[in-house]
Amino acid sequence: MAMGSAGALRREGHVTMAGLGDNRLSTTRRNFVGATALAMLAPGAVKAEAPTQNHVPGFAPPEGVALLSRNENPYGPSDKAVAAGCAATRDGAYYADTSLLYLVDMIAEKNRIPRDFISVSAGSGEGLCAAAQSWTRDGGKIAAPALFWDTTVRYAERQGAEVVTAPMSGDLGVDLKALEAVIDDDVSLVHITNPNNPTGMLLDPDALRSFIRRVEGRATVLIDEAYNELTDHPDSASMVDLVREEKNVIVSRTFSKIYGMAGLRVGYLMARADLTARIRSNIMSWISGPGLAAAIASYDDNAFLKESKSKIIEAREMVMSAARDNGLDALPSQTNFVFVNVKGDANLFRDKMQAKSIYIRGAYQGLPSWSRVSMGRIDDVARYISTLPEALNG
Repeated sequence: MAMGSAGALRREGHVTMAGLGDNRLSTTRRNFVGATALAMLAPGAVKAEAPTQNHVPGFAPPEGVALLSRNENPYGPSDKAVAAGCAATRDGAYYADTSLLYLVDMIAEKNRIPRDFISVSAGSGEGLCAAAQSWTRDGGKIAAPALFWDTTVRYAERQGAEVVTAPMSGDLGVDLKALEAVIDDDVSLVHITNPNNPTGMLLDPDALRSFIRRVEGRATVLIDEAYNELTDHPDSASMVDLVREEKNVIVSRTFSKIYGMAGLRVGYLMARADLTARIRSNIMSWISGPGLAAAIASYDDNAFLKESKSKIIEAREMVMSAARDNGLDALPSQTNFVFVNVKGDANLFRDKMQAKSIYIRGAYQGLPSWSRVSMGRIDDVARYISTLPEALNG
């Protein structure tokens, strides 16, 4: 079948990810999703009975375990996402073509970009790895800070790519000047996580925009904004405005964090059309119907997002206060985790916490005393705080 408009693909009954880019206009969803699909997929419209059985073992942590090591949001998925996902599971015999197109248009509409600026992937991780592979296939290097969520570049390294890193600033922030200094003619992709992981720190948005404008003529800049919705000012912190300007920049987002859908694996990248086409050429997965349905139902669920964010911030402030009370340094976080200097062996500190069924992260590369703790449920964070003095001094 020749690739035509999204409408033509729909008439053939076979909408593919490759076909999403054929219509540059971000029209209303009714222009390209049939009325029946709208009735089925509109947020809040899907009805489903609650499951009658307990969840399958192995997903949520066992009773009594405080899982504070993986930056998950235990308050999600939202009720709307659960209902939509359950309904989609009952229709799991069918490919989720139309719902993919529907989600793409929701993202396009909210971010004021064309549909062919968007690639959807199995969590943002797949999209990030696809970008890394796309930009290093012909020998290009990746430039990145010395400390950040590096699964993407490690994947590229396993495919034979070379990664060059820039030192962090004295306060463990991303040093944009140092990063710019390592960008030479061989660097094809610059990868920044903002806010950063594991530090939780947010770059000054104006400084980051200025950096991108200086270097985007030499290399594509990939900004992983997995935690953007958790920042104080998500709109100004995001670099999506540079995507609208069609700069040489890619912005990544995920439903794994604020939306609480880490196990449902839905993410997306935003970039101008030619960059998006390169990314899509290396995306391998079909997104599951339940994941797409849950993403559609929760994307504009502002009541859930507001409540979830308030609980995460409450827990974050609890940890920051506890760190101060125990004489520890903690970096200012704009995420759902805090990076704490335990002033000792972070791995030993982790093991002491684990003995109390509290799971956190141990030492990071070159930082043997720094430990990351995620914001789980308030009572689990309270357990971390109450155990803190014993783990530090015991």
